[in-house]
Amino acid sequence: MTFAIVFFGWIFSLCLHEFSHAIVAYYGGDHTVKEKGYLSFNPLRYTHPLFSIILPLVFLLMGGIGLPGGAVYIETWRLRSPRWRSAVSVAGPASNLALAMVLAIVMKFAPSSVDYTNNGMSPWPGLAFLLFVEISAIVLNLIPLPPFDGYGIIEPFLNDAIRDQVNRVRAWLPFVVFFALWYVPVVYNAFSFVILILASIFGVPGYLVADGYARFQFWR
Repeated sequence: MTFAIVFFGWIFSLCLHEFSHAIVAYYGGDHTVKEKGYLSFNPLRYTHPLFSIILPLVFLLMGGIGLPGGAVYIETWRLRSPRWRSAVSVAGPASNLALAMVLAIVMKFAPSSVDYTNNGMSPWPGLAFLLFVEISAIVLNLIPLPPFDGYGIIEPFLNDAIRDQVNRVRAWLPFVVFFALWYVPVVYNAFSFVILILASIFGVPGYLVADGYARFQFWR
């Protein structure tokens, strides 16, 4: 049950994230998102075999990090102002935050006993792990470097010189970020610290997250 909750919950989260980008873009002036079918919760509209399925699952399996894998192609030149361009980027992490808040409310009803999770059909470990993944997705998405939404939020307000400098290394930055997260302890520790602080604020039960992560890797 845990694997199903996390897997399908993450697919829903992916659709919500990308739909949020699209709906804000639509009201901001890019009506092509409707023609492209982005104003729906059909995961096939946002699916890329590598970026939408394989990489997000790999990240979940390696460390429980929520990597949004879908993509909506916004024609930013159609948006009415830099504020709308920024709002389109804000919409993605905001959707993860909203879903995390809903899950946090649901988790208020979780049992306080670890023994309860021995029931193989218990939904609580899966929901706790999914909440933890949503929190990690928020933190990851707000990194102020491309291709993350954090950079999209500030990019419209940067001067041309800075944007040009970033664009020169844009293709390499995702690899640099992921390498740093996995192999540079100070970066990984800072990333984990922020996630743990937010998890504490959301009241995520640590024992349920650990149990959910273990159950998610059911083949071990």
